[in-house]
Amino acid sequence: MLHAAGFRSSIPVVVVALAALLVTAVPVPATPAVAGERTRPTLEKKARNLGTVLLHGRTAKRKDRMVLQRRTATRRWVRVKRLTSHRHRFRIVVRKLRRRTPYRVVDRSSRRRSEVRRVPRLRVTRDACGVRPLKASGEPLRCSFHDDFDAATLDPTLWRPQTSTYATGTPGAFACYSADNVRVSDGSLRLLLTEGEPHDCPAMAEHEESTTPYTAGMVSTYHRFSQQYGRFKARIRSTEADVSGLHEAFYLWPDVRHVDPSTMEYGEIDISETYSVHPDWSIPYLHYPTEREYGPITAGEHTNTAYGCTASRGEFNTYRLDWTASRIEIRVNGRLCLTNTSGDPAFRERYIVSLTQAMGRENDPFTADTPRPACMEVDYVRVWR
Repeated sequence: MLHAAGFRSSIPVVVVALAALLVTAVPVPATPAVAGERTRPTLEKKARNLGTVLLHGRTAKRKDRMVLQRRTATRRWVRVKRLTSHRHRFRIVVRKLRRRTPYRVVDRSSRRRSEVRRVPRLRVTRDACGVRPLKASGEPLRCSFHDDFDAATLDPTLWRPQTSTYATGTPGAFACYSADNVRVSDGSLRLLLTEGEPHDCPAMAEHEESTTPYTAGMVSTYHRFSQQYGRFKARIRSTEADVSGLHEAFYLWPDVRHVDPSTMEYGEIDISETYSVHPDWSIPYLHYPTEREYGPITAGEHTNTAYGCTASRGEFNTYRLDWTASRIEIRVNGRLCLTNTSGDPAFRERYIVSLTQAMGRENDPFTADTPRPACMEVDYVRVWR
């Protein structure tokens, strides 16, 4: 009786235990809302620096294909880039824009969308050169040289005029460089090509004819300033003309304090050369060993020149060089004109800045119809590191 009674009293305990097992063994189905949250991609943001933000998140699958989208000012979603997650994770760096910008990711198979994350607008910073441009990494560049030519005369701590020990043109028609042809007025540097009384030009002493009625203007940062890599920019206007004979240049040349051009395979970076025979063109040109061997190259990693970069004479045009150890880009009025990715050692040295109003020659010959006086007018020169 005691045994039977004990057995009967244990029945409720067994029933309770079995009921508990059944409860834990049978899963409770997720509501549609919860299931959707588990399969939809996530998106988070993290500030990196002044110019960029890191977007990162997770996906339901270990390897999921997605599209990063950005909403435009017209509230349209546009594709930025296709992404693939690895081990459920993805990350991408985006540049800040001039306005606060919404981003999201969309799963390409399920079409499920992440929450929207808003990237703050780009905060503009300034220094002596004006608005600070950003590197590709998003870090701001630093002003290293600038002249807006607001003084009454040329700043001798920044610039050095070329003298009569150099000439421009050909023995039949040449101009002797003179500091008198370098002037600063009305907020501009003016490099002049003028005609006057014939005078001796020491630079042409070895030629049969060493006198000329022409003088020209040129300045450089020789023994004043040089830099390896960075951004170089100038705003320039040349004399309006549609006949041959005028030649202007904004270019970089190795600093002889750091480089010996007689012993090294040096380079020259012509950011802009303009010729009056081509009144609507600016022609960039890179001089270095490959160019000296093969001549003009207009495609590939050794591209050294470009034709058709629009820069009308008689108007101000902006010329810009972006220069790193592995890449050179030249822009005219914001338009990319030349890209060189050779990484040639010739372009890994310190270079000075030069500006020249020269006489035309060869395919741009100086003639009786060539306008004179002529003037290369420079609004500003700015350099960032």
